[in-house]
Amino acid sequence: MSREPRFLRLTASGATDIGHRREHNEDTVLVRTDLHLYIVADGAGGHNAGNVASALATTSIANGFESGASRFVSGGEGDVLAPALARRLAVAVHRANREIVDIAKSSNKYRGMGTTVVATCFSPATCELHVAHVGDSRCYRLRGTDIEQLTHDHSLFNDVLEMRPEIDDAALARLPRHVVTRALGMDERVRVSVRTHFVAPGDRFLLCTDGLTDALDDDAIAARLGVTAAPEAIVRELITAALRAGADDNIAALVLLAEKADEGAVQPAKRAVRTVSHAQPAVALADSAETSASEPEIIITNVEDLDDDDPTITVVPAYPTINTLLDAFAGLRMKPRKNNPGD
Repeated sequence: MSREPRFLRLTASGATDIGHRREHNEDTVLVRTDLHLYIVADGAGGHNAGNVASALATTSIANGFESGASRFVSGGEGDVLAPALARRLAVAVHRANREIVDIAKSSNKYRGMGTTVVATCFSPATCELHVAHVGDSRCYRLRGTDIEQLTHDHSLFNDVLEMRPEIDDAALARLPRHVVTRALGMDERVRVSVRTHFVAPGDRFLLCTDGLTDALDDDAIAARLGVTAAPEAIVRELITAALRAGADDNIAALVLLAEKADEGAVQPAKRAVRTVSHAQPAVALADSAETSASEPEIIITNVEDLDDDDPTITVVPAYPTINTLLDAFAGLRMKPRKNNPGD
């Protein structure tokens, strides 16, 4: 009787597309099979700055993760609360943030650049996938027919819901949806969300930017992620579907498939790097599609005190229609609550 394999391996592929209306592709995908490391980044800043930010983020995270192997050794007491591999990934993301901030300070043309990022690393021995993210780039897991978003968007919309759950629907509807409150390059320090998930045979994971999720809902993503095909084919189908749905923004998708493997099949692989930042469109653009200038995505900080009549709002990069954003905050300013006699 043959022994059931006790190990898992991941097969991966990723690609990007410029979308229907952008002039620049600021999304980057990086696959490092030798490190079991997979990254998607969505740059912001317009012109070449967003390209630089996302490419720098993926490269810096990979370099930092690789160099941190000797510092974070699995098996210590800290693994109970925070696995060494997860902390190693988080440290690499922090390092990338510092490098992006430094580059942005060094030249006016890079000032205000930033990037969201979602990065995963896999441990074949423990069958764990560690997911780190900053911003609204996402990681999904398809297990059977059930799809689950494993990340939580660091967005103004979600922050308001957390801080002001009593907000009325009319005010909530006025909030811009494409505003992130965390990004690499925004500040000297960044909060990196990290979670660890057990991987089961047959699990499928998708790392993607908002260009994909704005065009396809969870059901549409699950239908394409669940087909029996190689990761490359699934990625192509996801991007094609997003384009057919009218995706305006850049699109990035990276698919991971988990399958059983013998112990000898999960030994460290030779260095294999695949970076994708300027893929050709998966389908031809419609003749009527118009191309517009690539407006940078909005990144906002200092919105914690929503009761303030004059909140301090910092926008990176500078956005010409900031007044429309301030108008959105008008519905969030809550009048001081009167004290009841029993309070």
